[in-house]
Amino acid sequence: MSKSLRLVLGDQLSLTLPTLQDAPPGATVALCEVDEEGRYVPHHPQKIAMMLAAMRHFAAELRQRGYRVHYSTLDDPDNRHSLIAEAERLAKRQGCDEIHVTRPGEWRLLKAMEARQAQDRTPRWRIVEDTRFFCSHRDFDAWMEGRKRPRMEDFYRMLRRRTGLLMDGNAPVGGQWNFDRDNRAPIDDAPSPPSPPRHRQDAVTREVLALVEKRFADHVGRLEGFNWPVTRRQALADLRHFVARALPAFGTYQDAISDTAPYLFHSRLSAALNIGLLSPGEVCEAAQDAWQGGEAPLNAVEGFIRQILGWREYVRGIYWHRMPAYKRENQLGATRGLPRCYWDGDTDLRCLQRAIEMTHDNAYAHHIQRLMVTGNFALLCDVRPAALCDWYLAVYADACEWVELPNTLGMVLHADGGYLGSKPYCASGKYIDRMSDHCAQCRYDPRQSVGENACPFNALYWRFLERHADQLADNPRMRVIYGTLDKMSAHKRQALRQQADTFLDSLTWTPPYGQGQHASDYGE
Repeated sequence: MSKSLRLVLGDQLSLTLPTLQDAPPGATVALCEVDEEGRYVPHHPQKIAMMLAAMRHFAAELRQRGYRVHYSTLDDPDNRHSLIAEAERLAKRQGCDEIHVTRPGEWRLLKAMEARQAQDRTPRWRIVEDTRFFCSHRDFDAWMEGRKRPRMEDFYRMLRRRTGLLMDGNAPVGGQWNFDRDNRAPIDDAPSPPSPPRHRQDAVTREVLALVEKRFADHVGRLEGFNWPVTRRQALADLRHFVARALPAFGTYQDAISDTAPYLFHSRLSAALNIGLLSPGEVCEAAQDAWQGGEAPLNAVEGFIRQILGWREYVRGIYWHRMPAYKRENQLGATRGLPRCYWDGDTDLRCLQRAIEMTHDNAYAHHIQRLMVTGNFALLCDVRPAALCDWYLAVYADACEWVELPNTLGMVLHADGGYLGSKPYCASGKYIDRMSDHCAQCRYDPRQSVGENACPFNALYWRFLERHADQLADNPRMRVIYGTLDKMSAHKRQALRQQADTFLDSLTWTPPYGQGQHASDYGE
């Protein structure tokens, strides 16, 4: 009779995990801290600390529920520091001839496990589907049948109908599927945002923080101020706080950017969702309940649910549907490495500086900072997709590759030629001035395009449009702006090109693949 080891990965910290749901009483469970997973890109210390502390707390919960838990710590002298090797070591030590694992969220790990599964050896690997999402891989592939240019909005409406979220029979509540036009207010009139709740750090969390400070001190990012949820109880506290205090204003101001408030009215729940402390279903239902109870307006609730039911599920589907070739996409031919300021924050551009500083301080920046500041700047500077993908994967606590890669490569950099997003999200300094309060404190003037005080975003924007006119000018969503470019005098266009090139020459660049080599994993 076979005996199985149930392997739980660091982003699978949920009692509803399939490999736990079908486990017999007293089953043997393993969780492994391995150095390899902390260093394949230089992860932010807060990200590593959140993962390790959450894993250790989850292991303790499993023991309380009667599981036999074997936990490998980073400082265990017998630790192989490779997830595959360490799991097999534990299985052999416990006399297990099988390793059962829920399908990992990253192509790299799945391929490594499948390679072991294909070998005639003991322990044998058994991989089961992850059922903790709204849409399975099989269902997504079926939905993709015959679609050359899929769109998230169609997928989102399909899942709204399937789940019944914000539905009145077959029609969307409020008579609209999407309230995005109501969710673009600038920062000027926003009320004071609430501060997130502070989480108590018990002995387990304090021990992890000390360990991370010692082992990962060379990684970019501050460990001080760590305040991520590391237990389900803490994650639920964050969910309740968001629904009660931030959700009512989230929709209206979700595109706003603040010079001083890193979170504004955003939920900060994505990290807890991505490691399993919260389920997407319960988060969406909590938001829907707030609308039904009159505690939050429909535009806020629909906008929030669209992020989870729509984008989160959609990019996961795209990731698995298009990998591994998707990771090599670079259809705009970008060749530069990452500007050094992404690692050290040394830039005179106030919006970029503050987004990077907030990222270093909190392992967090909200989606508009990522899309329209750090992402937009990288797009306009011709940063190679692999370099920016490595950086996003490294510095954000919620960055798992399945969600980070499509968002960065497809949405931010348009490197897939419009497969994920219908247009590149490029913008000049005028957009940042309209949506934020950065520009008043910046040495650059968003109203100027050339000259010593001109905002670099402006000349870079026109350079980008001119450089990629052959690929983008016929895009229906960009015809108006290309009409403006066509009317621009040759003298002005030359001045803008020179302004942009001079600025680009002033930057210091890191190597093309960023500081980590993870981006080349599937490039051979």
